[in-house]
Amino acid sequence: MGGNLNKMMKQAQKLQQEMLKLQEEVAARTVEATAGGGVVKVTANGRQEIVAIEIKPEAVDPDDVEMLQDLILTAVNNALQQAREMMAKEMGKLTGGLNIPGLF
Repeated sequence: MGGNLNKMMKQAQKLQQEMLKLQEEVAARTVEATAGGGVVKVTANGRQEIVAIEIKPEAVDPDDVEMLQDLILTAVNNALQQAREMMAKEMGKLTGGLNIPGLF
C-alpha cells in the first residue's frame, strides 16, 4: 500500500509541475475580441489581464460617448471570456477532463 501511495504522490507532483508550466505558457498567449464591427479591439493574455485596447477614430463620437463605453465593455468581456476558455481548454487537455476545484 505504501508503494502505491508514493507512486500516487509522485504522479500528483508531476501533474502539478506540468500544470504550473502550462499556466505560464498559456499566460503568455493572447486572445483578441472586437466590438462594433472591429472599431474596438481588446487583447487579453492568459492571466485574464487586458494588455491592449485599440479604438478606431470612427468609434469616437463626442455626442455618443455611451456607445463607445458599451463597445469597450463588450470587447473587454469577450476577451476575458476567451482567455478563461483558453486556459480551461489547455488545462482540460492536461487533466484529461477532470474538474479539479481551485485549479484555475
